[in-house]
Amino acid sequence: MRDDGLNGPLPWLSVSGDRIVDDTGQTVRLAGVGLGGWMNMENFITGYPGNEENIRRVMRERMGAHAYEAFFDSFYTAFFDDADAAFIASVGMNSVRIPVNYRHFEDDARPFELKEEGFARLDRVVSSLARHGVYSIIDLHALPGRQNQHWHSDNPTHIAEFWNHPHFQDRVVHLWEALADRYKDRPEVAGYNPINEPSDPTGVALPAFYDRLERAIRAVDPRHVLFLDGNKYSTDFSFLDDRADPLPNAVYTAHDYALPGITSATQYPGITRGEYFDRDVVEQTFLRRTEYMRRTDTPIWIGEFGPVYSDDRSQDPWRLRLLRDQLDIYRDHGASWALWTYKDIGLQGLRYADPSSDYMVLTAPVRAKKARLGADSWGGSDAGVRDVLDPIDALFDREFPDFAPWPWGRQPHVAVLVRHILFAEPLAEEFGAAFSDVNPEQAADLARAFAFAQTVERNGLTDLLREHLTG
Repeated sequence: MRDDGLNGPLPWLSVSGDRIVDDTGQTVRLAGVGLGGWMNMENFITGYPGNEENIRRVMRERMGAHAYEAFFDSFYTAFFDDADAAFIASVGMNSVRIPVNYRHFEDDARPFELKEEGFARLDRVVSSLARHGVYSIIDLHALPGRQNQHWHSDNPTHIAEFWNHPHFQDRVVHLWEALADRYKDRPEVAGYNPINEPSDPTGVALPAFYDRLERAIRAVDPRHVLFLDGNKYSTDFSFLDDRADPLPNAVYTAHDYALPGITSATQYPGITRGEYFDRDVVEQTFLRRTEYMRRTDTPIWIGEFGPVYSDDRSQDPWRLRLLRDQLDIYRDHGASWALWTYKDIGLQGLRYADPSSDYMVLTAPVRAKKARLGADSWGGSDAGVRDVLDPIDALFDREFPDFAPWPWGRQPHVAVLVRHILFAEPLAEEFGAAFSDVNPEQAADLARAFAFAQTVERNGLTDLLREHLTG
């Protein structure tokens, strides 16, 4: 530890059998958090409806270019700054998974022309975390053409075109070559998470692309660890069954959301959607999702997990019990992890925007309507729109009883199309309209609602994490 309280250079990490180790051979168990909502925005994190590209378009049209740029210039610094890095270190965490959207690095209208400002934005946070002894894992969360069927890949549709077009794949290889070149000599970057939650319906394109991407990155940077997500939103590793050996210096990463924590369940242990859940059931799910890693003697990293919370704080104790069980399971099995997510407007974050802030007050009417219509896939409910969905379900029961589209079947498919796309489009217009009379100075102030000093700590959650990590 230096005299100024900050840490010296972080050691290089690599894979040794089923362990992540530093350059002395010591085992390193990564324990951290995802930085969702910063360089890859998500609707439930900052409150807008739909996907990021569309809400940016709407806000720019309604605010005008100057106010729009003032808002986001302020937002990028406010959402994560040195105080945030210090806080994460104080909780006992040693890593942050940083989701990024490809749009920070190139424009669709100018593919393959890289933008320095995106790299500089990422550099600032990587360096800030390193000063506090915290590793970064760079996660490409939204790919050109969209790698999965949902909003968090900045997908305005329900189709993942990335797997169908070599053009999109070429652009991702080009971007990762540039990222690898940028960070090849920086050990404070623990590694690269090249594709978040891929969802390749064929199961054929994904392993071929991983092979291509691994060769391209290794030609530039042979040293950093690759963190490779499974198919079907990082829950399915069957696409690797025909592979003789895992890729070298690679960690295969599962996402492990426990069903009671992300539904309208009211207790744990208890019944959720007709199934009883307790610690043993949660552990069996973890073991099923990590079977490939244990079979191939490779490290386990849970790249995302964690319950959502609600305004009803009486439910927090059982949700925190579920989280505690998951953390204990991961410790028992030597798994590294990254909790989702660091900061938001109140659903999951360790910190959240103060409900009395100007930003939250300004957006409150649209967010209330969004909740009533169930327009958010994550944390939303269809209770208020069953009068719309019940006739659709009845029609499908009658006309298309065997329809079960990838990846999750009929009912989630209908929800994506009706609630999360159809309803979200006019809601996005209303959200943008709330910013119509905002000038540049006001816009910058609104974005500061996400600054560390203006956000609220979710104490029950951070107390649990501190106890687990430092106790």
